[in-house]
Amino acid sequence: MLATESSLELDEKKRERVVWRTDGGAGSEENIRWLLNRNYQFMMKGNSNRRAHLWAQQVTRWDPCGDVFLAEIPSPIKFNRPVRIFLKKRVKNEQICVSYYISTIKLPSKRHFISYYDNRGAAEIEQFRNDKMGLHLASRRKTLFLAQKSLILLADLAHNLIGHFHQQALVDTRFEPFRQKRIVRDLLQIPGFLSFQNGSLSRIDLLSSHPYSRDLLICLKSYLEAD
Repeated sequence: MLATESSLELDEKKRERVVWRTDGGAGSEENIRWLLNRNYQFMMKGNSNRRAHLWAQQVTRWDPCGDVFLAEIPSPIKFNRPVRIFLKKRVKNEQICVSYYISTIKLPSKRHFISYYDNRGAAEIEQFRNDKMGLHLASRRKTLFLAQKSLILLADLAHNLIGHFHQQALVDTRFEPFRQKRIVRDLLQIPGFLSFQNGSLSRIDLLSSHPYSRDLLICLKSYLEAD
């Protein structure tokens, strides 16, 4: 966070307008106090399940929100700035699970707070999991350090190329919902031939019997024309 402050030149006045949204891994009381002292705004999930269940005993009213129940309680912990505390209760594997969220921002309802939290970047889910599954990172390991480093760099390159291909060729097509795993598995493995002339790609032929080949050819044409 200090590195982000330095890179973006976030003085105290600017920090008032910066909102951190983090999952429970960063939701310790120490981190919360640090953000408050630095004058940041935040919407943060707490990291203590024991505390969540203890605070849930204070709740007299749970409001339904989809498949979960939400409540708000006064802060049992004294901070140097006002905060709001929300509890979320859900049933998982026939067990009641409770989590809590601490926030400094102002929104009109509990539903808005949870929606705001759920709309965070979620890179740990969308990017890391897609890379692991789509690029088969878990099944590729090298014993030599330099070889493993090269593999990581190639995976970064593949991630960027697939992201660029999706943005330039698949948006507004039937393949737009595809993510890395399906792009690699269902599109990039269609049998075919590439023809080159004078060092440049001149023709693409795909197996005509494949259900995606006709639509993918249209996407590839659009992609090559865009470049």
